Amino acid sequence: MAAITFSHIGITVPDLEKAVEFYSKAFDLYVIMPPTEILHDDSAIGQMCDDVFGEGWGSFRIAHLSTGDGVGIELFEFPNTNAESNAFEYWRPGLFHFCLQDENLEERVRRIEELGGRQRMQQVRKYYPGEKPYRMVYCEDPFGNIVELYSHSYELTYSAGAYV
Repeated sequence: MAAITFSHIGITVPDLEKAVEFYSKAFDLYVIMPPTEILHDDSAIGQMCDDVFGEGWGSFRIAHLSTGDGVGIELFEFPNTNAESNAFEYWRPGLFHFCLQDENLEERVRRIEELGGRQRMQQVRKYYPGEKPYRMVYCEDPFGNIVELYSHSYELTYSAGAYV
């Protein structure tokens, strides 16, 4: 079998409009579907949500965005989602970041900060210093979700062993 492709990632946020504005402007993502309310009902989406969330989930709001290469970013806002500041617990099971690619990391970080996010690392780091132009940096969206940025593709970055 061939390697599968990446379709999308779902991110829960406390303010859907702010998240759509941030992700569409900070990363130049396409808004495929603007914020939309999903209600608990007998529709196909309602039944699918019963399977995922269990009975009694009520409603939520969702927006769909896409990267330039067609990878989706689903943004969710649930009625009980609080804007809370949790400590970064990287050791806990589960997703702790996702990564996007842009050759101009410094400009992208500037835009992230202008839109309410922040650079998490003190500086943009270089893989293969003096040898190759590969760089990376960790940032946060305005809600504390971790976004890593690479200057080059995953394959190029790791094909020669980035940690040696």
